[in-house]
Amino acid sequence: MPFTPFHLGPGAAFKAVGGKHFSFMVFGGAQVLMDIEPLIGIVQGWPILHGMTHTLLGALIIGLVAGAIGKPISEFVLRPLRIRHHPISRPVSFLSGLLGTYSHIGLDAVMHRDMEPFWPLAAGNPLLGLMSVEGLHVLCLAAGLLGLLIIAGRALFSQFQRSATRRGRGRMRRGAPPG
Repeated sequence: MPFTPFHLGPGAAFKAVGGKHFSFMVFGGAQVLMDIEPLIGIVQGWPILHGMTHTLLGALIIGLVAGAIGKPISEFVLRPLRIRHHPISRPVSFLSGLLGTYSHIGLDAVMHRDMEPFWPLAAGNPLLGLMSVEGLHVLCLAAGLLGLLIIAGRALFSQFQRSATRRGRGRMRRGAPPG
């Protein structure tokens, strides 16, 4: 099924690790771009849904496209929503797009028989069945939950630090000794 939310779980983990050096928006956009071919294949009734776009070369091309368009599109979407975020630099956009497409290839290769991720270098799919589909889904969900917990924990810690700093400044203005 195209556009599965399971691919976003690793994205949350990447965001937790990468912070301002990773864009979840560009990563998510790359996931959508990757699944345009399978969506068209489903609509058209193609026998192979995961073709050229689901190869290392296809992931490179789509990742570069995602990186090029991801920054302006993400900023356009986030600006009116007034969602606070780190500025998305060009390197962050390209890194996030490529992480999105290559993680997509890795996850899909474990479960889709019609993939040949290493074509034209090698035929077949050596990653197929590396783990069960249910195990893969649990892994993606766990990565997402862990990522969200880390992100939330950092936000709470940062808020606590800002609050403590404000309290310390208030004591100093009143002449109270710090601490």
